[in-house]
Amino acid sequence: MIAKAQRHRHIIKLVESGKIANQLDLAQQLARVGVDTTQTTLSRDLSELGVVKSSGGYCLLTSAHAPAHALAHALAHGVALATTVRRLLLEVSTGGTQVIVHTPPGQASALAVEIDRASLAGVLGTIAGDDCIFVACASVTDARLTARKLQSLSQQALAQQPRADRPLATASRRR
Repeated sequence: MIAKAQRHRHIIKLVESGKIANQLDLAQQLARVGVDTTQTTLSRDLSELGVVKSSGGYCLLTSAHAPAHALAHALAHGVALATTVRRLLLEVSTGGTQVIVHTPPGQASALAVEIDRASLAGVLGTIAGDDCIFVACASVTDARLTARKLQSLSQQALAQQPRADRPLATASRRR
């Protein structure tokens, strides 16, 4: 079994060659140099390395084409985070350098994945249970900013919902 660092070096070299169109192509090229890997491992490696797919195939965010791809990558993950927060976030609070996020049962992992993919400033990572996520932040300030960001995304969703669709706890009560 080849070490992860060596596998990553092979992937970077192949992607930088500009001849990788998809994961199957990459897996075949890796096999030619003696690196056998599963699709799951390959997907994880691509994410860890900052490899994104463009119209011309795979490229590294650190390559000469990075600015345009990095922006597209960030926008795509920002939209995915906003959409997922709007659907799943029930409550958010902070405790020191942690942000605690509550979701409906069975939904914490889906939101945690989008938080991780969004690469929010100051967020070190997430741990998801069934209906609760712990978001580890670099500082107390980062935790507060992250909680505000998530609350803001959630509140934007409430502002866009028709009054009849709003949850009772946030709807205005008039007599």
